[in-house]
Amino acid sequence: MSRAIEIPAADGTIDAYVFTPERTEGPLPAVVLFTDIGGLRPCYHEKAQQVADHGYAVLMPNVYYRSARGTVVPEGKSFRDPDVRPTLFGYAGQLTPEAQSRDFAALLKCLDDEPEFADGKIGVVGYCMTGAFALRMAAEHPDRVAAAAGFHSANLATAGDPNNLVHVVGNIEGRVYLGHADKDELLPPDQIARLDEALAKAGVHFTTELYKGAAHGFTAKDAPSYDAAADALHHKRLAMLLGEVL
Repeated sequence: MSRAIEIPAADGTIDAYVFTPERTEGPLPAVVLFTDIGGLRPCYHEKAQQVADHGYAVLMPNVYYRSARGTVVPEGKSFRDPDVRPTLFGYAGQLTPEAQSRDFAALLKCLDDEPEFADGKIGVVGYCMTGAFALRMAAEHPDRVAAAAGFHSANLATAGDPNNLVHVVGNIEGRVYLGHADKDELLPPDQIARLDEALAKAGVHFTTELYKGAAHGFTAKDAPSYDAAADALHHKRLAMLLGEVL
């Protein structure tokens, strides 16, 4: 069950979707779900609905609304195709930490205003590049985000990067779960260790898990790296986190 909505934001209007279980009474705990670099598309609609079916109202925004509305990968194409990737990287380049912060504020306002969402703490989950978005949102809004998760996240703790998340994760007050592909070139072991150390030093309640044999993008059904067993485990772990916290 989903409906399209438009969210006023500082940089324009975010096109987004709200997902709820088929049978629901009253507002439900809110979860913000950020897509991977491929943006809005059928496999993420399916993923958001699976999360909602556990008893949540899920908000899935178009992270590329500044550049394009709706689906940005043409039908029959993959976000890995060489004639598509440059466009996506161009769109993604606009998503600076400052831009993300402005979007977080708009999304939280939406959760406060729309009838599907209950008051109180929320969960947030990101994939690929948006695993960092989930952690940053939790760090910037510790009073609202009770659970943050990232799966096959990319570039979370690059050495020398001024936007490295190690500088902000100390503000997180909610629970954190990170499910990593164990052979992910976009998040090598040194970055995992660097982020784990920062979370541990800050006293954040977090779990890091390596998905053995899984490659980057293991939850995306339209990707050649899709791994059904790892995807099922991801849903199990996310449901556990949200169920325990929300």
